[in-house]
Amino acid sequence: MAEGIQGRIRRRRVFSERKDILNMYNDAELVKRYRLDRAGILLVTDFVRDAITPPTGRNRAIPAELKVITTLRYLATGKMQLCNGDDIGMTQQAASKMITQTLDALVTPPAAFISRFVKFPRMQDEIRQRKAEFREIANFPEVVGAIDGTHIRIVAPREYEAEYINRKNYHSINVQVVFDARYRILDVVAKWPGSVHDSRMWNECGLKEGFENGTIPRNCHLIGDSGYPSQPWLLTPYLQPRTEIQEAYNRAHKRTRCVVERGIGQLKRRFHVLHGEVRVSPAKTSQIVMVCAALHNLCKERNLDLPDEPDIGQQQLEDRPEEPNHIQPFVPDGVQGGILYRDNFATLHFQPEQ
Repeated sequence: MAEGIQGRIRRRRVFSERKDILNMYNDAELVKRYRLDRAGILLVTDFVRDAITPPTGRNRAIPAELKVITTLRYLATGKMQLCNGDDIGMTQQAASKMITQTLDALVTPPAAFISRFVKFPRMQDEIRQRKAEFREIANFPEVVGAIDGTHIRIVAPREYEAEYINRKNYHSINVQVVFDARYRILDVVAKWPGSVHDSRMWNECGLKEGFENGTIPRNCHLIGDSGYPSQPWLLTPYLQPRTEIQEAYNRAHKRTRCVVERGIGQLKRRFHVLHGEVRVSPAKTSQIVMVCAALHNLCKERNLDLPDEPDIGQQQLEDRPEEPNHIQPFVPDGVQGGILYRDNFATLHFQPEQ
């Protein structure tokens, strides 16, 4: 009897010591570990404080700042969540729960975090600035953004597993991203399985609708590779240039388009979780991509450095041969109009010097 009573006695809970991260490190050390400085971490926390702060202080409730820091550490390193918990003195279960809660809060519309930092320019002053920045690269005019797709490797999902196998034969989310000339993200779509072609993602995205319905002003163009359909607002290269004008257009197009490839490289260098296999559901992986995109722009806004790692130089990208497009892109109605528009655009802007 006594043994039974003793067995029912609750064990005393042992709490790990929590580290005061914001006061342990200076700004440079915080950026190295969490990609944001102290002010940036507090800014992100303010967006979601109400959503992730517990209603009471019972049981040593975890403060909002620590939840954000734990999430940033996971995104920055891609480490197993157990290691994240060890870093700041908590269990793997607690770390996993707070990362999920914080990601949910950051992508929830009332927080307005994503829309605050990832937005396509619509005001004329912003558009003129983006065009001028792109023109500095290779004298390619009227461009506000460079578009491409990138695959984020994921663990095989339980549902619709085959749809997530991409053409390189691994499971992924195919992410559509648009960068400006300063490597800031203007638009990101992170919901499509890896088997979906870039052109289909483009034809069903809200940004394309904005070009079509006029909410994005006229004379704005994106620049993309041959996997996309040629359209009056999406300029693609000539597959077989036949004239000096077309060759000059292609040279400038290739140099200008390097922006998106370098931008994707910067995003993945900054947030290593996007480098390897993300071992969560596709839906949660999509959240991770969206949050990383917004955080990348916040880092740009605060002029925070990238991790000190090798980068692909501009010249290396320009010298790299084009990869053949193994899958025929989906061709929408009206593509001939896009091809004719490109011909007129090239003739207008790329006449050979006399």
